[in-house]
Amino acid sequence: MKIFTNILVFLAIALIIFNITLLDFRDPFQGDSVVAFIGIAASFCAVLILLIFRMSKKIEEKSN
Repeated sequence: MKIFTNILVFLAIALIIFNITLLDFRDPFQGDSVVAFIGIAASFCAVLILLIFRMSKKIEEKSN
């Protein structure tokens, strides 16, 4: 399970980096930049959820 979550975290970070390249810093709230902001936010949420999941698994292992 640890390897799987590591792969998913890596993919989410890769999506964040990819979406940063799509941002237009001169006009950040027009066209593809809005989609990139949404993608960055979604990927960041995915990373947080996966890290919380990993921490909960560690706590579960320690309690058993």
